[in-house]
Amino acid sequence: MGFDLIVRGGTLVTAQGQRRADLGVEGGQIVAIEEELLDGTAQTLNASGLHLFPGVLDGHVHLNEPGRTHWEGFETGTRALAAGGATSFFDMPLNSSPPVLDAATFEAKRAVAEAKSLLDFGLWGGLTPLNLDRMDELAEAGVIGFKAFMSHSGLDEFPAVDDVTLYEGLRAAKRLGLPLATHAESDGFTRRLTEQARAQGGSSARAYLNSRPVVTELEAVQRALLYAQELEAPLHLVHLSSGQAVALAAEARARGVDVSIETCPHYLHFTEADVERIGAALKCAPPLRPQAVQDDLWAALLRGDIDIIGSDHSPAPPDLKTSDDFFALWGGISGAQSTLNVLLTDGHHQRGLPLAAVATLTALNPARRFRLPQKGELRVGADADFALVDLGRRWTLEQADLQDRWQQNPYVGTSFQGQITATYLRGRAVYRQGTFNAEVRGRLLTPHIQGAT
Repeated sequence: MGFDLIVRGGTLVTAQGQRRADLGVEGGQIVAIEEELLDGTAQTLNASGLHLFPGVLDGHVHLNEPGRTHWEGFETGTRALAAGGATSFFDMPLNSSPPVLDAATFEAKRAVAEAKSLLDFGLWGGLTPLNLDRMDELAEAGVIGFKAFMSHSGLDEFPAVDDVTLYEGLRAAKRLGLPLATHAESDGFTRRLTEQARAQGGSSARAYLNSRPVVTELEAVQRALLYAQELEAPLHLVHLSSGQAVALAAEARARGVDVSIETCPHYLHFTEADVERIGAALKCAPPLRPQAVQDDLWAALLRGDIDIIGSDHSPAPPDLKTSDDFFALWGGISGAQSTLNVLLTDGHHQRGLPLAAVATLTALNPARRFRLPQKGELRVGADADFALVDLGRRWTLEQADLQDRWQQNPYVGTSFQGQITATYLRGRAVYRQGTFNAEVRGRLLTPHIQGAT
């Protein structure tokens, strides 16, 4: 058998464990995994001493293009993702302008992504009270799923769903065979608490944190789970911030509810004490939590209750992240470059998270949940998407390392264990030791749907 590329001597990380082997690539796919592959004509890559992880599939990013390219954009956003070991991502329907609420806005975003993205990409469609009747055309266009907010999104053009819209949206999602992702915070609860804080002159980070307690997440999670159970519909809970919320979803799944659970690296790495110390770069919703809540979240992750880790990369220009009023700041954390590093350092080296679990959380599970059979695994027949990692190297993230547009990453100054040295998309180096291959362009990923009713 002939190969375009042989990756020699690396340790492959899969959901089943670790294996030292050569990996053979032809036509962008993995065609052989053997102890030793022989082909004198193939390009070779020496991976001795390195671990090969399946390329990260980041299912939750906001690259904001078209319309708000000055916030991020596909070019800079995918450079950051690639430097962090990602080979694929799903872009949220906001904060691009206009948001992806119908086939025309889907196609507009697709065209820009195909022209600029270094990585393969899927596109979420939105669900709001404005476009419940457009879910079929979004599904036909190729969305990876639908995204709804149960609280104010921050953008008037993407309003929160009311209960009827959420219920009927889940009904349509079941019929179309696509998951509905929900930002689960209670709108009535958070709005009233915010009003109370503002009436009392609240403007500090602490006042903001107090306005969005864990119970606002728990109430919304319970409501979404109830609707999904009643309709037998596929639900995806994004960026859960507490072990209690994860427990509610895990218990529902044990009862047969079709629910997947996502959390983010920032909930695992930072606490509310860091928000008061660092400030605007760590404002998000749901907010970061106390240490005890974070410990519960880690316990849920180590038990295997969490399915997916997504970065929820949501950047904004500095003027939107600068104010003495914490409530007025744009809420969003720039962390697309750091997901794998957090899991390797905080998870594997400090808490004993197996490397196989890291690969499962960042690649295999999102590929399976969103029905992308060519992605997420180092196996024969899959796309040759992988990251090379030097697990023995300790290093510190510096401002100069950042690749996203505004470089407001709150992890700057963090010492990480394990450095990503290269990222390959379909057998081609897209990132290698600080440099990028500008000739690589990503492709649209659409779900392989079977059994839609």
